[in-house]
Amino acid sequence: MGGLKDELLKAIWHAFTALDLDHSGKVSKSQLKVLSHNLCTVLKVPHDPVALEEHFRDDDEGPVSNQGYMPYLNKFILEKVQDNFDKIEFNRMCWTLCVKKNLAKSLLLITEDDAFKVWVIFNFLSEDKYPLIIVPEEGYMMKKGHRRKNWTERWFVLKPNIISYYVSEDLKDKKGDILLDENCCVESLPDKDGKKCLFLIKCFDKTFEISASDKKKKQEWIQAIHSTIHLLKLGNPPPHKEARQRRKELRKKLLAEQEELERQMKELQVANENKQQELETVRKKLEEAASRAAEEEKKRLQTQVELQARFSTELEREKLIRQQMEEQVAQKSSELEQYLQRVRELEDMYLKLQEALEDERQARQDEETVRKLQARLLEEESSKRAELEKWHSEQQQAIRTTEAEKQELENQRAVKEQALQEAVEQLRQLELERKQALEQYEGVKKKLEMATNKTKSWKDKVAQHEGLIRLIEPGSKNPHLITNWGPAAFTQAELEEREKSWKGKKATE
Repeated sequence: MGGLKDELLKAIWHAFTALDLDHSGKVSKSQLKVLSHNLCTVLKVPHDPVALEEHFRDDDEGPVSNQGYMPYLNKFILEKVQDNFDKIEFNRMCWTLCVKKNLAKSLLLITEDDAFKVWVIFNFLSEDKYPLIIVPEEGYMMKKGHRRKNWTERWFVLKPNIISYYVSEDLKDKKGDILLDENCCVESLPDKDGKKCLFLIKCFDKTFEISASDKKKKQEWIQAIHSTIHLLKLGNPPPHKEARQRRKELRKKLLAEQEELERQMKELQVANENKQQELETVRKKLEEAASRAAEEEKKRLQTQVELQARFSTELEREKLIRQQMEEQVAQKSSELEQYLQRVRELEDMYLKLQEALEDERQARQDEETVRKLQARLLEEESSKRAELEKWHSEQQQAIRTTEAEKQELENQRAVKEQALQEAVEQLRQLELERKQALEQYEGVKKKLEMATNKTKSWKDKVAQHEGLIRLIEPGSKNPHLITNWGPAAFTQAELEEREKSWKGKKATE
């Protein structure tokens, strides 16, 4: 940051001196405000317009020298500068202020832009004439008067055995000298009367109180004056000549280092060109490899797209086949459910038929012919029922078979359904025959009742006409059995025999 500050000070010094139109070494505060504002703008530093007035509130009204402007410049601008501004814009602003003073356009042999570049290079290389920092050999300081005891700003110049002070740095109006010899001394003083950075120079006949701009300048001046007095005692040459010689040697050294740096830059440029050629060759190879890789990638992507399209087609076809199979399975399941429902209906019908047959067996025990007919019907119905149970068992077994046997089972089911229809038709025929037998039975029963009524009426007539005459009828030693076929239709032995036969058939079923 110190190097950056020194470089900025050189350009600011040119701008400050350009504002000094009367060459008095001082600039008005209004001009300094404008300069400070522009510096804060290009250096990207927050600007405080009141700070300049507050900094010089103890001074008299009037212009300010660059020595008096330095503390404000250091404190409020340079110490806040960061390396985030445009250096070209900063140099251009300072060049704009001092171009009229430093450039005569009528004699200009180069362009203004080239002149600006030369000015920037000159500031970069300058050491003797344009360092803005105040060296101990010369600079502005405040001096206390011997008679009026007032403080006045003067331009001090340190020489081998004398300190001269002037009104300004142009050295036109000299105000006095401070003679130095081996008997002189310099001392630091505490701050007083509102003045800071005080030091005292004691000579043979006079004493001088001086105020520097800051503590650093104070210490530098004290050290410089002390060194001058010490050299006067030893009889050595003044330090400014030795410093000038050191600067010349340093300048030569920097020039040699710059030439060596240019030589190394040329070598690096040659090496860089060779490396650029190698990189160009490598780049071409990489481009060819990238082209081949892009072609291979294009072929791979095309193959991938074709495989993906083929896979999508196969997948759609598989989905269609799967959907068709699911529809067929759903259809077969529906048919199987309907078939099972019909089987359950047949089973219910069979149970109802069985109950009806049981009722019919009980009702068909009237006469010999009816009993034989009933027995035959029961046997036929039992055989049909066995066949139905067998068909039902076979149908249950057929349900458990695989999907490949479904068509065959459907055919068998159709045959069995046809047989079942025939059996149902036979059952209906048997039912019709049973109804006819019952009608015959009812007819016989009515005839018996009519015969019984006639016999009873005949008995009544005989009893009426013959009095105590009664027919002698054969009696039974056993109690009379009354059934739905009438009294004494069966004997006890016949009834037991019929019950055993009926229970045996039931157990067999």
